[in-house]
Order: sequence, then structure tokens, then C-alpha cells
Amino acid sequence: MTNKKYIGYIGTYTKGESKGIYSFTLDTTAKKLSDVKSVAELDNPTYVTLSEDNKNLYAVVKKGQLGGVASYTVNSETGDLQAVNSQVVEGASPCHVSVDRGNRNVLSANYHNGTAESYLVENGSIQPAASTIQLTGSGPNKERQEKPHTHYAGFTPDEKYVVVVDLGIDKVITYEVNDGKLTEVSNLSVKAGSGPRHIAWHPNGKFAYVMTELSNEVLVLNYHPENGSFTELQYIPTIPADFTENSQGSAIHLSSDGRFVYAGNRGHDSIAVFSVNKDSGELAFVEYTSTEGKWPRDFVLDPSEKFLIASNQESSNLVLFARDEETGKLTLLQSDVVVPDPVCVKFLNV
Repeated sequence: MTNKKYIGYIGTYTKGESKGIYSFTLDTTAKKLSDVKSVAELDNPTYVTLSEDNKNLYAVVKKGQLGGVASYTVNSETGDLQAVNSQVVEGASPCHVSVDRGNRNVLSANYHNGTAESYLVENGSIQPAASTIQLTGSGPNKERQEKPHTHYAGFTPDEKYVVVVDLGIDKVITYEVNDGKLTEVSNLSVKAGSGPRHIAWHPNGKFAYVMTELSNEVLVLNYHPENGSFTELQYIPTIPADFTENSQGSAIHLSSDGRFVYAGNRGHDSIAVFSVNKDSGELAFVEYTSTEGKWPRDFVLDPSEKFLIASNQESSNLVLFARDEETGKLTLLQSDVVVPDPVCVKFLNV
């Protein structure tokens, strides 16, 4: 491992002391997080994503009564950001943003509006939305599923399709994307009331893993690339059966070797670790690890995958863990890194 230091970014809520997007440094030799600094001032950049070539960072953004997505150029040496442009419309800001590998198509998901948007990108500049999908329906949870609540929009591994995950209507929906235009080709209704939130992919492209927010489970799916459809394989809980307090599933990520799935629990305040059966894709529980804070909204594996960094929204701290690549287990290294109201954590690509 030649590069011993990695630059990461944190998206935040700006309802408190936060100014917007922050950067930080992970020193893999010293095994420490440091150098937390503000790199972009904007309202509620709760989710950010980086283009594969590290040229652009995209963030969700709120501008007064408007919401949408913003683009920044990235100085990959210093981590500094420079604003390019934004596309905003009337209404609440989105909760998720992603970009394709070629840095040509940005997607957003809007929890409050129940929509998914597709934007074409030219030299890092976001064009007006090429497609806006309005979802319809509801679910059995009257408080959280009174209408659609779109929580994720991202590309399939082969980038033939876009997958949208909606918590409010318990659906995973697949769209063809053509010049930014989204056309539905398949949809899967998952367990009623489970509240699917995010999806993560196995590197083999055959299996996908959905984190449910309301039922605190991981749903294992078989993906069929010939038509973009999914079939259910397994549901496995992410919190102990005897935990009866409020807990809501948050982020889900896989190790790049496809051997381990990590799932965040807000309320139980833990990351659940699962091992993956390489043949069936199904999961087996390994352990729970405390996130040493309140309401772990997101986490990320560093580029070396020897470390995991979690963000506790309500206790405003980042936490560094060492990751055992053979067992998948996490060991606490540092929990005192202050970041106000952190939500999303991402690293520059290496």
C-alpha cells in the first residue's frame, strides 16, 4: 500500500453548527482520522458522491424553498472543492445522489416528494433534469408509509439499468435509462411494512442486498441482468430479537471481495456484520459492533478496506475501526473525531 493517507468527505445536516461539506484525512500508518475542515458551505448536503475519476463531487442541496443537486470540482491533492453549478426546483431537497462511472449521468432520490430524478452532466456541469419519475402508492405503516418516500436511486453494476428503492411503498423498481430518460421495466414488491432504504451490490453482479429501515433487516436479492428484475432469496435481521426500543436501519455496504456485508442500525447504534455464502449469496450473522455514538447514519470502508469509518448523526462524531479482512470483524481505534450532524461519508477513489 503506497498511499498511506486517504482524503474523505462528510455530508451533513446544517440545522445546527455545520457549515456544509467537510473533508478529513485517514492516516493508515498512524491509524488515525484528522484534519477535519469545511470545504463547501451549502444547506443540508446530507448525501454526497464522487465521480470515479475524482474530478467531481455531487451533493444534494437545499436553497431556501428549493431543493436539488449541486456539482463541485475536486482538488484530489488537497481535497478542496470548487462550486460548478446546481439544479434546484421548488420543494424539499433530495436524500440521495449517485453518478455513473463515466460521469455523464447523475441520479437523485427525493424522500419527501417520492420522486427520482435523472440529470445529464457535461464537463461536470449538471443539466436540468432529463427525467423525473413520480412514484405512487402507500404502505401499511401509517406514520412512515402514508405515501411514496424514495430513498435511493443508482445504477446496476452493468449500468444497463437504474434501480430506485422506495421506503413508503415497499418497492424496488428498475428503469431503463436512455439519454437520461427513465422508463420502468420491472418492479419488485418486498415485505409489506419493511421500508426498504438502500441497495448494495455483490461484486459478482448477481446478488444485491437491501437494507430495510422499518423492519431492520437485510433483504438478499438475486439480480437478473437480462431484464433488470429481482427475486427474493433471504431476509435476515440486523438487530437482536430482544431489542425492543426504536431502531431504524441505515446504510449498507459490502467489502469488495464480496465476503462481508455491513449494515447500520440507528437506535441499536451498531453495525451488524454478516458473512456471505459465495454460492447462494445468503448471509450468516457474524457480530454487532457499537458505533460509540448515537444514530449511525452512514459508514464507509476506506480504499484499503483495512478500516471502516462510521458517522453518528446525533452525537456528532466520526468513529474509526480496524477491519479484519479474514473475519470481517471490527475493532475500535478512535471515536472522538468531532463533525457536526454528520450523515454521509465517502472517500476519494484510489
